[in-house]
Amino acid sequence: MKITYDPEVDVLRILFSDLPIEESDEEKPGVIFDYDRDGNIVGLEILDASVRIDNPRSVEYSIPTRSQIF
Repeated sequence: MKITYDPEVDVLRILFSDLPIEESDEEKPGVIFDYDRDGNIVGLEILDASVRIDNPRSVEYSIPTRSQIF
C-alpha cells in the first residue's frame, strides 16, 4: 500500500495494488475509486483533501492484536 499527498493540487491518494488502473469512478463528489480490469479496487483519491481530512499529511497505521479482532 502506498499513500501520497500532493499539497499543490490538494489530493490524497491511496494505492492498494500496483495493478494497472482500467477504470475510475467518482462515487461521491471528490472521492474517486480506481479499479483494475476485474473490477477490484486498486486505489482511492480524495480531492480537496485538506478540507475533508483534519491533516492529510499525517498517517497513522495500526494492526490490531488478535484479541482486539475477536
